[in-house]
Formats: sequence, C-alpha cells, structure tokens
Amino acid sequence: MGEMGGGVSAAMFMGEFQHSIDDKGRVIIPAKFRESLGSTFVVTRGLDQCLFVYPMEEWGVMEQKLKALPLMKSDARAFTRFFFSGATECELDKQGRVNLPGNLREYAKLDKDCVVLGVSNRAEIWSKGIWESYFNQSEEAFNDIAEKLVDFNFDL
Repeated sequence: MGEMGGGVSAAMFMGEFQHSIDDKGRVIIPAKFRESLGSTFVVTRGLDQCLFVYPMEEWGVMEQKLKALPLMKSDARAFTRFFFSGATECELDKQGRVNLPGNLREYAKLDKDCVVLGVSNRAEIWSKGIWESYFNQSEEAFNDIAEKLVDFNFDL
C-alpha cells in the first residue's frame, strides 16, 4: 500500500476536510487519506502550530534528511529534538479515527473543531481557528510568496 515499483512513494495528499475531535482525543482521518497512510503512520509536531502526519515511507525519508543535518549547528539539534520528541506511531481504529496523544493535542490547541489538510507527501491536522487565521494571513501574502518561489526555480 502507498508504494509503486522501485520503492518510490506514491502517497499524495490533497484537499481540506472539516472534522471534530471527540472527548477521547480521536479524530476521523478522511477516507481519501487512509490508503496512503497505511495501517501505521507517524504523527508529530509540525510547523505553524499544526500536526504533521506521515506515512511510514515518508517518515523514513524525513528521518534520513534530519540525520543528515550537521549536529554541530544548534538550530539543527533543536529542530531535530523538536521533531522527534513529539513523534508517535499511530494506527487507525475500525471507524477510521486516530487517537491523538494529549501532548500533541495541547501543542496544536486541538479541542473540538479541526481541519485535516492534504499537503503533498503528508497530511496536517489543525485547530479550526488557527487554520482560519493562518489561511487568511497567507491568502493576503500568496502573490508575494509565489513571486519569491521563482528564486527556487519554481514557476506556476
């Protein structure tokens, strides 16, 4: 599941889905994402106060990238600690829900309404209020951001 020949990951996440977290800390993962995630996957603290959700193959790729960072640089050590210390292996229950650990729910301010996003090789879980605020700020800056991406040989 989630792999094509030659070990190239086929995981592709896209879309925005509104969900809620129940009182036990469980959130439904959109049906479109479940096959790409597989039976076990990794959830960790992401950037911008959301959670990153990686299929195991993608987590392995991220792990290799983080291992390649220079340990002598304090920023690299800090980021690696932040990323790995929040990481937890999760599974879906029969209803397609994931039980998010308390420390991750607290970090992302997840209590009731949330948004599950597909972002290329990962999914993200956001508090609805934080996502709306982030989206509104980013929407205003979208054209400026797109112009800056030209510096990375990226053209729309």
